[in-house]
Amino acid sequence: MKNTRKKLTPEFKAKVALAAIAEEGTTASPSRRFGVHLVPEIT
Repeated sequence: MKNTRKKLTPEFKAKVALAAIAEEGTTASPSRRFGVHLVPEIT
C-alpha cells in the first residue's frame, strides 16, 4: 500500500505560517488546529 503525500496550496501554507507566527503558545497549537506538522526550516 502506497501512501500519498498531501498537496498543500500556497494559500494554506501562508495561513498556517501566519498562525504559527502570531501564536503565543507552543508550536503544537497550530499543528493540532490545522492537522499538519510544523518543521522549522534550517538554512
